[in-house]
Amino acid sequence: MEEEVKKDTVYSSTETSDKGIQINVTGLLETAKKFLLELFDFREDTDHEATIEAIKADISFKGATAWILIFAVFVASIGLNANSTAVVIGAMLISPLMGPILGIGMSFALNDINTFKKSLMNLGTMIGLSLFASFLFFYSFPLSEDNSELLGRVSPDIRDVLIAFFGGLALMVARTKKGTVASVIFGVAIATALMPPLCTAGYGLAKGNFSYFIGAMYLFMINTIFIALATFLVMKLLGFPMYKYANVAKRKRYSTIATIVGVAVMIPAIFTFINALNKSQIKTQINNFVNNEIKEIKSFQLIGDPDLDLDKKEIKFSFFNEVTEGEQNILNNQLANNTNYIKIKDFKLKIKGSDTKSFELITTAYKDKREELQESKNIVAGLQKQITDLQETVSSLNNRIEQDALNTNQKVVAFSRIAKDAKIRYRDIEEIGFARVLSSKDFIKIDTIPVVTIRWSVQLSDSIITPREIELRNWLQKELELDTLFIKRD
Repeated sequence: MEEEVKKDTVYSSTETSDKGIQINVTGLLETAKKFLLELFDFREDTDHEATIEAIKADISFKGATAWILIFAVFVASIGLNANSTAVVIGAMLISPLMGPILGIGMSFALNDINTFKKSLMNLGTMIGLSLFASFLFFYSFPLSEDNSELLGRVSPDIRDVLIAFFGGLALMVARTKKGTVASVIFGVAIATALMPPLCTAGYGLAKGNFSYFIGAMYLFMINTIFIALATFLVMKLLGFPMYKYANVAKRKRYSTIATIVGVAVMIPAIFTFINALNKSQIKTQINNFVNNEIKEIKSFQLIGDPDLDLDKKEIKFSFFNEVTEGEQNILNNQLANNTNYIKIKDFKLKIKGSDTKSFELITTAYKDKREELQESKNIVAGLQKQITDLQETVSSLNNRIEQDALNTNQKVVAFSRIAKDAKIRYRDIEEIGFARVLSSKDFIKIDTIPVVTIRWSVQLSDSIITPREIELRNWLQKELELDTLFIKRD
C-alpha cells in the first residue's frame, strides 16, 4: 500500500509540472501575440476625418498649384537634360502630382463619385500641362541628348511596380497617422518618381521618338495605378466610412459605378504587373543563358549584350569569332531543351559571327608577326655590332699607319686628321694624298720634296681651283710644319 501511495504521489507531481509548463508556454505565446499586435496595429493612430480632408485639399489644381507644377516640370526637364540626379530629385519633391492620384484611390475606397470625377479631371489636366511644358523645353533647348537619367525611365520592369505599390502603402499609412510623417511623404515622392517619366515622355514627343514616349508614359501609369491601389487597400483595411447618399438607389448606383471603374482600373494594373514580371523573368533567363552556355565556352567571343525582340521572339547575338552551324545548333538545343530557360524556349537565336578570320587565327598571326619582328631586331643588332667592329678595325689600322709615318718622319702629322680637316674646309676635294718625292735638278744633288696630290671636282673651273690651291698650300704648310710644299693636281 505504501508503494502505491508513493507512485500516486510521483504521478501527481509530474502532472502538476506538465501543467505548469503548458501554462508558461501559453502565457509566452499570448505575450508574444499581444506584443506583435501592439507593434503592427496602427488603427488607433488613424485620423479618418483629417486624412480625408487632407487628401481632398491636395486634389485641387488651380492658381499656385498650377505654377508649382509648371516650375517642377522645368526643373525636372533641366535635371534630365543635364543628367543631374540631384536636380531631378528636387523636382520630385515640389511636384503636386500625388494629390489627385491619392484622391482617385480614396474615391474608390469611400464610394465617392464626386471626388473621383474631380481627381480624374485634375490629374488629366496636370498630365496634359506637364507634357506640353516638357515638350516645349526639349523642343526649344539646343542641348538635348540621350543620357542615363532619360534612358532609365523608358523601360519599366517589375521593380517599378513593386516600388510604386509599397511606396503607396507607406505614403497612405503616413497620411492616415495623427500628425502626418512628412519625411515619409517626401521619401515616397522620390521613390515613386512621378514627374521624371512625364518629362521623359515630353522629350520623346519633342524628338519624335515615340518608343521613349510610350515607355515613359507606361512607367507613369504604373506609378499612378499602384499608388491608387495602395491607397484603396489601406483605407479599406482601416475601415474608413463609406460616403453616404440621401437616396439609397443613388448610393447603390454610384457604388456600382465605382466598382466597375475600380475593376476597370485594376485590370490594366494586373496586366501591367504580369507583363512586367514576364519581361523580368525573360531578361533574367537570357542573362543566365549567356553566363552558363556562352561565356563558359572559351571559343565564343561575345560582342556586347544580346538584343531582345519580344514581338518576333528573337535573341540576337554578335560574336567576334566565326560561329559554325554545328555550334549554332548546340546553342539552339540548349535553349529549347533546358528547363532553366522555360520562358525563352520558344525564342529563336539570331547569331552573327565575324566576317573576318577567327579570333584564334588573328591571335596566331599576331604572335607570328611579333616573332618575326623580334627576329628582325636581332639581325639588325648583329649587323650593328659588325659595323662597330669594322669601325674599330679601320680606326686601329689608321692609327698604325699614322704611327709608322710618325716613326719615319716626326714632322709628318696624322694624315687622317689632315684629310678630314681638308674635306671640311674644301668640300670640292674628292681625293687627297701626301708623299715625299725624291727630286734632282742637276742630276747630282737629290732632295726630298713634300708633295700633296689633290683631285678636285670636275665641275670646278681652273679659275676657281687656282686660288683655292694657293690657300690650301698655305694651310697645309702650317699644319705639316713644312717650309716647302708642292701641290700636284690629279
